[in-house]
Amino acid sequence: MKSNHDVGSSPDSVRARRDEGKPGRAHPGRRGTMTVMTAPASSPPPSGSTPPARRVSRRIGSIAESATLAVDAKAKALKAAGRPVIGFGAGEPDFATPDPIVEAAVQAARDPKNHRYTPAAGLPELREAIAAKTARDSGLVVAAGQVLVTNGGKQAVYQAFATLLDPGDEVLLPAPFWTTYPEAIALAGGVTVQVDTDESSGFLVSVDQLEAARTPCTKALLFCSPSNPTGAVYPREQVEAIGRWAVEHGIWVVTDEIYEHLVYGGATFSSMPVVVPELADTCVVVNGVAKTYAMTGWRVGWMIGPADVIKAATNLQSHLTSNVANVSQRAALAAVSGDLSAVEMMRAAFDRRRQTMVSMLNEIPGVVCAEPLGAFYAYPSVKALLGREIRGRRPATSAELAELVLEEAEVAVVPGEAFGTPGYFRLSYALGDDDLVEGVQRLGKLLSEAH
Repeated sequence: MKSNHDVGSSPDSVRARRDEGKPGRAHPGRRGTMTVMTAPASSPPPSGSTPPARRVSRRIGSIAESATLAVDAKAKALKAAGRPVIGFGAGEPDFATPDPIVEAAVQAARDPKNHRYTPAAGLPELREAIAAKTARDSGLVVAAGQVLVTNGGKQAVYQAFATLLDPGDEVLLPAPFWTTYPEAIALAGGVTVQVDTDESSGFLVSVDQLEAARTPCTKALLFCSPSNPTGAVYPREQVEAIGRWAVEHGIWVVTDEIYEHLVYGGATFSSMPVVVPELADTCVVVNGVAKTYAMTGWRVGWMIGPADVIKAATNLQSHLTSNVANVSQRAALAAVSGDLSAVEMMRAAFDRRRQTMVSMLNEIPGVVCAEPLGAFYAYPSVKALLGREIRGRRPATSAELAELVLEEAEVAVVPGEAFGTPGYFRLSYALGDDDLVEGVQRLGKLLSEAH
């Protein structure tokens, strides 16, 4: 094994992503097809002319819209216009937030103490409760001072990278990946190094792939299990192997555990810093109440990590947003302090829908769907349908096929391009049973016309 100061090599399955679609330069630390994408040089203005003022900075202008939210917004707009669109795009439970949590928020809204600023890092009692919940659910024991309450998981992801990365630092990102990860990395000045997986490995990255992608610039690995968008769940032994590899080479791990309670079919969730305790000092855990407790709109997440990292991230948050809304924090306190009975009810419903969706998708000619073992997404391959004629059109990409599906079948799905792996669809099964069946039937009827 090479040290993190040696020059690495890269297989064709590893790609760097930065300012996609722009010219790149060869990366000196890798052989083969690896490139690091850089912005093109601007053309000089004509002689004697004044260059137009830039209205939006390059940094912000380069951010791509969230593809999942865009699909969901388009589906909702069409429904509002009277079209019977069924949306598989949104990554949120269709259940209402459990009543005890809502009631805690109602009481909090009436209490004047929640009408004022509170500590930027979060209510002290909520930080204590998150530490206790983490020990209960994953086995990771941390102090309340190692917890930072954030405005949803997205803020936790961004602040983790903003706190850890210097410009040019590389982050290994197994693909398919959640759409926000590369944008958060880029905003923090980092460089995403994409490491591709597919259904042949169960969408699980190997240590050999990570080692091939590692260079002297590698600072961190983003790890997500259960996975959005594939539903893949890493077995404990693979979590341990990846964790030990990271410790050996001094690589930080940012591990997203937002779907920890949503596992099925005998799969089990394993927290990397629990399986590999030596990693704890170079690991940041991100999590939140959104998926487990059907609280996507309440916007409460958190970071857990070494005290110095959490202190630095708290300084950032104190200037960025200050405290999370107190009513939401009180609701989150009720959620993480309560039992998991409502969570188990939702998990059972997701499991039933998961089995229905996967079975129906695999009956559609040209569609192949691996069984997801976690989260609430299916990630079928539609590669066999690309280039084939469907109602007078020949979609060449999964993005074009998704557009056709929305227009002709009135079904909204997210194409694989959004997750770094063209040729797939992501479908959420976090919607009602009847809509799920109707939506997949519409999809199957349309795609069965391919010739």
